Amino acid sequence: MELADILTKEQIVTALKATTRWEAIDELVGNLVDTGKIQPEHRDAIIAAVRKRENSMSTGIGFGVGIPHASTDLIPEVIGALGRSQTGVNFEAADNQPVKLVMLFLVPQGQFQKHLHTLANIAKLLHRSELRTALNNALDAESMLAIIKESTGRK
Repeated sequence: MELADILTKEQIVTALKATTRWEAIDELVGNLVDTGKIQPEHRDAIIAAVRKRENSMSTGIGFGVGIPHASTDLIPEVIGALGRSQTGVNFEAADNQPVKLVMLFLVPQGQFQKHLHTLANIAKLLHRSELRTALNNALDAESMLAIIKESTGRK
């Protein structure tokens, strides 16, 4: 799946309040609850799944990007939320730089190939310097989504 396929403007947080990766995960899962993508009663279990994955190795991939993710049987389809931090989040990233773009995504349990394919597509997209700059400079969630759609050939 492409990033443009799993995001709506409501699933983009343009001003993350988080200062740590744990707070960012909580905030983005909260967004998915607020937008109806996750049932409120599943919030804690989903946060636990993402934290378990994150504890094995930080998903701060460098270049100011973090991609926390997990598989769970509590969702029927791939979902995600994108957060942007003006000040940067301590993500214990590979390059020790603060993370300004956090893309959390979840994949239904047992869909390993889809999980890897989605992760690879998101990482490849966010690895592009000009795209990161455009997302960091975008005025609002609608503009950020338009940038993502344009970069993936979606309208």
